[in-house]
Amino acid sequence: QASSDQRGRLMMTSERLNQSSDRIRESQRTVFETEEIGVSILQDLHNQRQSLLHAHTTLHGVDDYIGKSKKILASMSKRMDRNKWIVGGIIATLVLAILFILYFKFA
Repeated sequence: QASSDQRGRLMMTSERLNQSSDRIRESQRTVFETEEIGVSILQDLHNQRQSLLHAHTTLHGVDDYIGKSKKILASMSKRMDRNKWIVGGIIATLVLAILFILYFKFA
């Protein structure tokens, strides 16, 4: 009877060990899956970081070109104003010359 009692306890202990081993295997599988997901997320984050850095660099380049364009447009505007004054001066000179010629022609 003591032998069958020990055998029963041994069987229960063995069953508990098997259940614990199954739980450990399940936990290990969960850990591996979690690790794979973590690695995948880190790779995605790395790719997104690279994309953001590339976009940042591109935006700085665009910003530089916009600055250069503003300078060119300001320079063109100054030239345009200067040319307007020159053309106005030429027109005024021609009008004065015509008036001068007409004055002496009829005088």
